[in-house]
Amino acid sequence: MGRLAAGLLAACLAGASLAACSKKPEAPAVTDKFDPKAHDYLEEIEGKDALAWVTKENARSLAVLQGDPRYQKFHDEAYAIQTSKARIPYGSIRDGYVYNFWKDDANPLGLWRRVKLADYGASAKWETILDVDALAKADGKKWVYKGVDCLPSDRNVCLVQLSEGGKDASIEREFNIASKSFVKGGFELPEAKSNISWGDKDTLLIATDWGAGSLTKSGYPFIIKALKRGQKLADAVEVFRGEATDVSAGPFSMEDASGKLWTGVSRGETFFDSSYVIFPEKTGGKPMPLPLPKRASPRGLYGDDLLVTLEQDWTPEGQQAFKIGDLVSFKWSEFLSTGKLPKVDLVLHPTDRQAIQSVDITKTAVLITLSDNVVPKVFVWKKDAKGWSSKQIALPDNGSAGVTFADVRGDQVFMTYESYVAPDTLYLYDVATGALKTEMQLPAWFDASNMVADQYEAASSDGVKVPYFVVHRKDMKLDGSNPTLLYAYGGFQVSQLPAYSGTVGKLWLEQGGVYVMANIRGGGEFGPAWHEAGLKTKRQIVYDDFTAVARDLIARKITTSAKLGAMGGSNGGLLMGVMFTQHPELFKAIVCQVPLLDMIGFTHLGAGASWVGEYGDPDDKAHPEERAFLEKLSPYHNVKAGTTYPEIFLETSTKDDRVHPAHARKMGKRLEELGKPFLYFENIDGGHAAASTPEETARRQALEYVYLSQKLVDGK
Repeated sequence: MGRLAAGLLAACLAGASLAACSKKPEAPAVTDKFDPKAHDYLEEIEGKDALAWVTKENARSLAVLQGDPRYQKFHDEAYAIQTSKARIPYGSIRDGYVYNFWKDDANPLGLWRRVKLADYGASAKWETILDVDALAKADGKKWVYKGVDCLPSDRNVCLVQLSEGGKDASIEREFNIASKSFVKGGFELPEAKSNISWGDKDTLLIATDWGAGSLTKSGYPFIIKALKRGQKLADAVEVFRGEATDVSAGPFSMEDASGKLWTGVSRGETFFDSSYVIFPEKTGGKPMPLPLPKRASPRGLYGDDLLVTLEQDWTPEGQQAFKIGDLVSFKWSEFLSTGKLPKVDLVLHPTDRQAIQSVDITKTAVLITLSDNVVPKVFVWKKDAKGWSSKQIALPDNGSAGVTFADVRGDQVFMTYESYVAPDTLYLYDVATGALKTEMQLPAWFDASNMVADQYEAASSDGVKVPYFVVHRKDMKLDGSNPTLLYAYGGFQVSQLPAYSGTVGKLWLEQGGVYVMANIRGGGEFGPAWHEAGLKTKRQIVYDDFTAVARDLIARKITTSAKLGAMGGSNGGLLMGVMFTQHPELFKAIVCQVPLLDMIGFTHLGAGASWVGEYGDPDDKAHPEERAFLEKLSPYHNVKAGTTYPEIFLETSTKDDRVHPAHARKMGKRLEELGKPFLYFENIDGGHAAASTPEETARRQALEYVYLSQKLVDGK
């Protein structure tokens, strides 16, 4: 048992027996009516009373789950996967080096390191650049590495982003790779949810917390200032200002193949509606608006073409019409010289069952990852005097092919292939020559020799066919006896594509379980239209999709409701909460990770105000239908005293400053008041990932699969 678990149990067991500690609370008088304000104290992240409740519930649940004889085995297997030196050290290529961030048992907070590209491989001897464990010890803080941003003109000069405990809020410190040290007197920013971009070697464009009135309701900055080297932060000069009603505004940069850096600002008026400006030299640094629709994403510069993906239909004045999901381009130099939109050209129009998953630009080509019926492939696109042409890169089929790193100034690209039963393979692809070299392959973390992944479809409530994958043993019996875990996300245009998971394989599939991934609406599996089908008051269809897949699994006799569990996190945690309240009869177990659950108060918790574009706004008097819908949807408000529910497992993190831990806390408290069974675990650190070290990740995974085994295998 870990030290945290032991401490929590000790707090619970002071003067009490283990049996008393793990005993479910006695049911008080129950009623559907309650005052949510009575639970407001749980919104105080480190409030005394809130943490007392968390400590009590953690201890009770850990006694149940860590007391299971499978716990230590699951923990050790998950930890071995998390810390194995046989993992693929994914990285980025800069100036002949591969840069990688690595965590293992000796370095739980991690090492930022590099090796020459020519020496990269399974037996590479890495050069440590920054030891985050040593830094954390020296500073007396639990630093979590969040990434680096290096100066394009001198890639030895970087900004290192560090978060205390894994929060989204972080500090930024200038670092020199050549000297392997932080730059004395260099750029340094205090903790905030900042957005920073290099302007040049002596200038940063910064969106941060500038003091009172400088943050949006969502808690993000909307004022961008230029900070010169040697200047105090208070002396930075404003270059752009959004509105306090925006979600956020922040700087961005685009680099072309010559190394020239174009800087600008992205203003997020809602989570999905954005406008862009750039600061070209000809205007003397004054912002020049990019003539794009509100729902469009600049992907970068390829030669003299700006590539843009569309999240809405668009008909530029006097030009042809383009459809949602298209990739288009226009001449960059013409725009710069006139300030007006040039002729827009179509690059790629996906079919209804395709979606552009990524656009990566190299020195001589554009790499487009295109999914077709949820199976991604990578294509090389090039443009000459005759127009655009493409060819598919020869990676394996029936899984996920993708680009992990590409550089606009080079043609060396890292690519991967994986599937539900095939471990990741990393390739080095040379765009100029077409050479594809296998660099290394992940070990098989579980025995998949007798396993297969099948794809099916379920008809949702409106008749639309929703695809899903089933990973199972080849000799699976169709008698309803199979413990089955159903996973989905269903929001924010995030696609769930075939992926290899050693933990799922080792802790679930090898134990005889079946794993199912549902590609429900709200995601991006079939492009922006698949996402928009479930926005705001249309969102019930997302949950109907998931329900349809669950029922289809039962109809095919793969499982039964007594053997069916569900898992999802964040927006997927909301999905779990809705399944819990709308269809408790369908599931025996529900793992609800870092969830949104209070959909009436979510705009006042964490970064919740930024998500009204996805969910609607319960406080918008001009659209009362949105609140009415959310009142019917909100899991926290729709637990009923007279309904029988499965014992849900709620997970969150104290340090999660994106989805506030109060969502899970208040749901647990409401269930406690009604005498309903539930388990609860709140990790003290970890941020929105609910874990910041391999040990914390292994513990969380072991707890989840012990719970699923108890419910779906043992039938408890």
